[in-house]
Amino acid sequence: MKSIFLSIALTVSTFITWSQTTSTLTWYTDISLASQAATAENKPMLLFFTGSDWCGWCHRLQREVFNTPQFTTWASTDVILVELDFPRNKVLPQNITEQNQLLQQQFAVQGYPTVWFVNVTKVEDKFNLAPLNSTGYLQGGPEVWITNAKSIINGGK
Repeated sequence: MKSIFLSIALTVSTFITWSQTTSTLTWYTDISLASQAATAENKPMLLFFTGSDWCGWCHRLQREVFNTPQFTTWASTDVILVELDFPRNKVLPQNITEQNQLLQQQFAVQGYPTVWFVNVTKVEDKFNLAPLNSTGYLQGGPEVWITNAKSIINGGK
């Protein structure tokens, strides 16, 4: 009986911890809304080019970095998150598909996962995306990935 209770308690606490670390981040899919948030909060954007339903390295980056408490803490204060998906088996709204393809061309993305960091400025009614640099999956967990991301955002410093 004790082992059943312990198993249930462990499962519930794991679920609560997982939901707390994953539910606090907002991942935009609409670049216009993300750009508005980036300019309002004066933060760079992290553009995550992914194949959500087929890319193993994308899943690994999410599992080992994006779905960790360290990443959640950093990202919630330092960047606006944007997921630009290129699925093979699910259908995205036409406007999102066209937006993602345009951004893929603009940033010359040829492989997945690719993560671009950009600064956003608003000129009149348009948003300009100024590329900083890109990265992808890095071995070493969230600490290594976040250190690299900070270096990109800070211009290599």
